[in-house]
Amino acid sequence: MKIYVIGNIHQAEEIKKKISDKYSIILINSLDEVAQETTAVIFDFAFDDSPDDLEQYTELPNLHLFVNATRISLAELLLLADTNLPNIYGFAGDPTFLERSVIEVTAHHNNLNDAEELFSDLKLNATLVDDRVGMVTPRIIAMIINEAFYTVMEGTATRKDVDTAMKLGTNYPMGPFEWADAWGIAPVYELLEALHLDTKDERYKICPLLKQEYLRVAYS
Repeated sequence: MKIYVIGNIHQAEEIKKKISDKYSIILINSLDEVAQETTAVIFDFAFDDSPDDLEQYTELPNLHLFVNATRISLAELLLLADTNLPNIYGFAGDPTFLERSVIEVTAHHNNLNDAEELFSDLKLNATLVDDRVGMVTPRIIAMIINEAFYTVMEGTATRKDVDTAMKLGTNYPMGPFEWADAWGIAPVYELLEALHLDTKDERYKICPLLKQEYLRVAYS
């Protein structure tokens, strides 16, 4: 079995840390480098949560596909793509989540029984979570970042104060604004937008100050 990564060197090195030493990581730019008859595992960091991105994988029958997709559930993704890939997983592969010792993974209901067997074979250091938009940790951190922006916008505290309070008071490794900088304001905004659309929960309603920063970055 061959292990491929569509992404960059850092992402390939992080995946290597989380799987068995018996497997080598092959960094590729496109699926043209994957032989159809080969049993393969692909970690796709270039995936943009679009159903159209799945079409390229339908011709690979012996594939276990991991897509970096937090803004859409696998069930909805496959429904919109009108396809039924046999073995597809979602994982939290954005900056700050990929670098954790354990990778967060979802599995489609068609391959839940195979997930633990695959993880065991790969010795993949992963935890399996429900197939939901935002998974678990990205959802929580995005909501905390959003609340931090509200706190600053309302004049309750400065960004530095909020970061310091979260690190000292809750023992978080980073404050919310430090985390937003490391993760990227665009993925934070886009995940909150997807969560609010999916749940209609007011907790995910994007703070105007966060939106301003997103627009400044997006159109600068």
